[in-house]
Amino acid sequence: MKTRILAGLLLSCVSLSAASDAPKQPEQNWTNYVRIGAYGLNRPDASDIVKRAQQSGVFGIEVDNDIPGRYESFLDPTQKLEAIREVAKKAHAAGNYAFVYIAGTECITANADASTHTLAKDHPDWLQRKITGEPAIFSADAAFWITKGDEDVWVSFYATEWRKIYMQRVRQIAATGIDGIYIDIPYWMTHFTGWEQTWASFDDYTVAAFRQQTGLDAKKDLKLGDFSDPNFRKWLNFRIQTVTDFLQEIDRTAKSVNPKIKTIPEIYPGIEQEATRVGADVYSLYPVVDAIAHEYEFGEGDHMASSRSRLDWFNYQVGMHTFRAFAQGKATWILNYSWDGDKNVDPREAMKNLAMSQVMANANFWDAPGHSMAGSNDLATRTEIFRWIEANQKVLYSPRSPINPVGVYFSPTTRNFYPDEFLKSYRGTLILLMQKHLEFQIVTPRTLSAFKGKALVLPDVRLLDATEQRSLEGYLKTGRTLVVIGQNDSVQPSGAANIIRFPDSPGTAYYDELEKSFATASPDSQQKFLSALAAGAGIEVSASPEIATSISSVEGSPHIFFANFAGLKPHEVVIPATQKSVTVTVPSTVGVGHFLPFLGKTQEVRGEVSNEKTVFTLPDISRGAVFWFEKK
Repeated sequence: MKTRILAGLLLSCVSLSAASDAPKQPEQNWTNYVRIGAYGLNRPDASDIVKRAQQSGVFGIEVDNDIPGRYESFLDPTQKLEAIREVAKKAHAAGNYAFVYIAGTECITANADASTHTLAKDHPDWLQRKITGEPAIFSADAAFWITKGDEDVWVSFYATEWRKIYMQRVRQIAATGIDGIYIDIPYWMTHFTGWEQTWASFDDYTVAAFRQQTGLDAKKDLKLGDFSDPNFRKWLNFRIQTVTDFLQEIDRTAKSVNPKIKTIPEIYPGIEQEATRVGADVYSLYPVVDAIAHEYEFGEGDHMASSRSRLDWFNYQVGMHTFRAFAQGKATWILNYSWDGDKNVDPREAMKNLAMSQVMANANFWDAPGHSMAGSNDLATRTEIFRWIEANQKVLYSPRSPINPVGVYFSPTTRNFYPDEFLKSYRGTLILLMQKHLEFQIVTPRTLSAFKGKALVLPDVRLLDATEQRSLEGYLKTGRTLVVIGQNDSVQPSGAANIIRFPDSPGTAYYDELEKSFATASPDSQQKFLSALAAGAGIEVSASPEIATSISSVEGSPHIFFANFAGLKPHEVVIPATQKSVTVTVPSTVGVGHFLPFLGKTQEVRGEVSNEKTVFTLPDISRGAVFWFEKK
């Protein structure tokens, strides 16, 4: 398991356009509070699975019993449906929830070499294809989850008969009473070796659908890989919308049978350009599903917590906070990995770092060993972590609201077509704010019109549509500050007094510093930019720049979430250096604060009042912590 826009340049699809008003956040449900463990499922296993889940603090049981992703059960799902029905019944009896894994467009036929009937043999027209016609058929050497002798294929989203049967299986799964359907990597095949730059699929069904929508021939009218080509941009948008529509149909189909069932896709691209390549863009997907499980990896290396540099840790914080902005109150699950045999690292400490980094970002922790879904590197440690999360879930997972943040704009279209320039500027800006311990809010096209902060940063945002332009004009009319950094000719009127421009992006410059040497990079190097933000909600945090902070209102009280990455070294040091004498200054008289250390218990902190301010000196922060106070 694993810079202005010209009229007509972009397809007018709902996933890529800004809404006039930010939609109301959905009410929370069980998906917001999960502590996930995964288990293989056969029919006799249900009682044992639920028992083991309860014992280790699992809330939200993933079971692997894929129906549409295995050709045999795609054709006849009877036996697997019974197993799913049984585990749902047992989970509910224990006061728990269960969700079942199914594949997206991948389908495996077991023992294909000895089988007369396989999906590829029976339905070659269903398969995704390269522009040269080569079908998406693979064997065991393509991926670790494919067994020798099996046939692995990737099906076209537009294969009519396959999609009809697939949705019938979704209805049958929903009818079992299972609480969720977990759809694994519903992608265009562009991630196996030799397929990365194909921009597939060019099967007859897909080519016909694109022609019907745009009048273009996907095989002849596109300059593949040329992001400046308007027709290629239309192809990219079409591919993203296709995946979004597919998941929306799954959600609609399942809920037609069971209105309470949740749809949760597993997606590994995050905010990076890979989202455009595979077509699964989490910004576009969040509005049409109930939660997203992010198997989030980026950059080089093995992506383990045991091997992350301090810059890696901050980059993951950027990613997770961005997902939370996309989600708008829906749940964000993180299927990252902590340890996979690193001899110099205690797996228990790597697990704790991973869990801490996720819960402080308001994301749900899923523990798994290596690059698998089920099991744990250390069950006792997982149980300890899960019990602590359970005891403090209201603090960690209640809705977080902005107080008086600096806004940082995430532009999906700029990311799609100018990923390198945009992402470096975007990441650098957010890491700078985290290290200066300033409140930030990630703003998107869906939330732009509702943003209330006094300063909004556009980091190398090169593409804005008409709705975004109108929202920015309304923002500027309120007298608030718009800080435009990097290359951006799309913000008008250019002469507005409250637009501050930095032609050379401070975010990019700072990210370059971090990449050169995290240890010597100083947030104060960008003081001119920081001064332009007029930042702060009256809350001042004094702490090391190796601590990432995020500030929000939770149940009406200001909360500060600390993630400590001080001193961490890949494959060597996985216990952060303890941070002492961290202070929080509040511009009012506040008697008592509350301090919750990671894996510890809440304790009161008394502040010192002076000149109508209260200064709290916090207890030592070993790995992570939450501090909050009630305003008078």
